Amino acid sequence: MPEAARLRWRDLVERRLPEAARADWPVHRDHCFARILLDNTCGGPWRESVPAPAWANLSLDQLGAATDLGEAVLVGRADLFALNRRSLALRGKMRGKLRDAAAASPPEGLRDGDLRLRPWQAGDAARFAALNADPEVMRHFPATKDAAASRTEAQSCARRFAVDGFGPWAVALEGGGFVGMIGGARLLRPMPFPGGERPGETVEIGWRLARDAWGRGIATRGARLALADLFGRCGLPEVVAFTAEANTPSRRVMERLGMRPEGGFAHPALPPGHPLRPHLLYRLRADHFTAQGTSP
Repeated sequence: MPEAARLRWRDLVERRLPEAARADWPVHRDHCFARILLDNTCGGPWRESVPAPAWANLSLDQLGAATDLGEAVLVGRADLFALNRRSLALRGKMRGKLRDAAAASPPEGLRDGDLRLRPWQAGDAARFAALNADPEVMRHFPATKDAAASRTEAQSCARRFAVDGFGPWAVALEGGGFVGMIGGARLLRPMPFPGGERPGETVEIGWRLARDAWGRGIATRGARLALADLFGRCGLPEVVAFTAEANTPSRRVMERLGMRPEGGFAHPALPPGHPLRPHLLYRLRADHFTAQGTSP
């Protein structure tokens, strides 16, 4: 399986995409296609988190996501021009030109009483790594994450604000400091549900909190703050959320937010037979959202 996935990736970027390249495409060479797909999959310049050669060192999940994104380009479901601009912006070469004017200036933070959504800080690294290493916190994820993967994820979250004008915020409590993350993120992997088949066009709202922050309404309060910003300042028409069928606590948060269930799907990052593969999808339109008790 790993070797077949690697061969598929190499054939895609070394032969199929260059052969399919149109004269008006922004890139035509194999290494340029690889840069675009890998940067968008990794959430930043890919060499910062993956040693070269990428085909030999990417995780199977990353390799699958990058390959699926390339396949979407080939069939016209992914905008290569937008993905190229996004790659350049992740590398700091667009200077904010990618963002919509409405979302060009993220606020310094969003607050609800003792709860604050704020930009990521260097001091969050240790607590975020501890959160991601906790088997209970990651019970509905395929695996825990080590410190290096946590650091890469935090950097990717921070970069999303520079590229899109929004992203997953760091969550802090007065007197308690960092407790997790909450916010919206563009889905860059094709997903098998309406809207998800076009990478970059759907925004997911998500949350992940340390165990000592559970059961206190923080996920719901923080998500309401983030949604008010996404629908207000950023002008998004809708967002989605999804989780493993067994993740009842997250499903309850989605329902408290007013999100509507839209059935299930098999998550493409997980193999057939994996207990976490069955997922449930929820969706919320801007005109159905009521931000109660929030003061950005």
